[in-house]
Amino acid sequence: MSRLAGQRIVLGISAGIAAYKSAVLARLLKKAGADVRVVMTEGAQAFITPLTLQALTGEEVRTSLLDPQAEAGMGHIELAKWADIVLIAPASADVMARLAAGMADDLLTTLCLAARARCWLAPAMNQAMWSHPASQRNAATLRELGWQQLGPDAGEQACGDVGGGRMMEPEEIVAALDTELSGNAEHNGALPLDASPEHDDHAPTPDAFMAHAPTAAGPLAGCHVVITAGPTREAIDPVRYLSNHSSGKMGFALAEAARDQGARVTLISGPVTLATPAGIHRVNVISAMEMLEAVNATLADCDIFIGCAAVADYRLEEVAEHKLKKVPGSTALTLNLIENPDIIAAVTHREQPPFTVGFAAETRELARHAHDKLVRKRLDLIVANDVATPGLGFGADDNAAVLYHLAASGSEAAVTSHTLSPRAKRALAQALLDYMLPLYRAHQPTRSPAAP
Repeated sequence: MSRLAGQRIVLGISAGIAAYKSAVLARLLKKAGADVRVVMTEGAQAFITPLTLQALTGEEVRTSLLDPQAEAGMGHIELAKWADIVLIAPASADVMARLAAGMADDLLTTLCLAARARCWLAPAMNQAMWSHPASQRNAATLRELGWQQLGPDAGEQACGDVGGGRMMEPEEIVAALDTELSGNAEHNGALPLDASPEHDDHAPTPDAFMAHAPTAAGPLAGCHVVITAGPTREAIDPVRYLSNHSSGKMGFALAEAARDQGARVTLISGPVTLATPAGIHRVNVISAMEMLEAVNATLADCDIFIGCAAVADYRLEEVAEHKLKKVPGSTALTLNLIENPDIIAAVTHREQPPFTVGFAAETRELARHAHDKLVRKRLDLIVANDVATPGLGFGADDNAAVLYHLAASGSEAAVTSHTLSPRAKRALAQALLDYMLPLYRAHQPTRSPAAP
């Protein structure tokens, strides 16, 4: 049974084209057994009608703070007390800014201030708006206030732009909520604030309200760690693509390990079947170009970048509009490929790059290829592993690695190595971060001069 069964959810809908997805989201939440009541901003009603949401939820949709009938019973306070969960999807740049500022100028923002529920939001806006420092600052403020962020994804947007800012798909939002509740069962259903009948029995404690705030302690406290994970897919036609065997397990293990050490973690993942770890902001992408856009959107306040994803080196010069058909009499197919952008190099060649860790999955000459990549891409640390070893690497639960970095002198000839023996990927991730920490703290000028 879904953990959402019996949960009382206020679904907030703000203005944006992604509001059409909220109808599907409401239906899926009801299907999972949740009791759903919808609150819409004035702008949201320009994109989807309250009648649609009322038909899907079986409940009257609330749209006005100053509704005389509702306000007779302090309706916004009643609704805030009723909710176990407040979910805003889509969350526009405007509503995020107002929430971050503590404003209460409509029904949605007012009940959010009054609610003691677990709070989630799914951002949705143009990629330029999402990457703007003001939006990133507001998102960070909301995380500090206890809001858990779902997405956004990266990809093609309604306006024709490509980049971060797409609202997560409704199915992914429901799955993420169910996973979060399963991973935090002790906060599921709320304890009363005290034994007095004046308090609502479903209002969470302050600790429960802050359950999703960034961890305050640990060696990486205060750090924003960005991690890429999984494969990318490069479309050939609408039904075929080029990809690789990466499962994403190593990148997800690193995200959990960084979170446990107090970091605020952004996990940018290619298509994998793994659930989002609790307390981690996940961005889903498909192609290398989408991953680059998502990475660029995080770098303004990134302290540590770990490029664990297996990014495709090439993509189709032109993706076929329709499925390619076999040509009678032909025994070969020629695909014209062009080089994808080098995401790691794009990070390290910035004017002020973050501390950067790269990965090298090799099948032969591990040390030579890792050393070349370390210097050529100006990495602070590289994690090399032999994916040809049975039981290790792609798709496996275990892994082993050799860590390489330039010595304190910065000489390209003076490379230090450290071997991590085979172990579970979660344990390997912890060992890798433990080894990385002194290097990060020193942040030695180990990068070689920029490649010509």
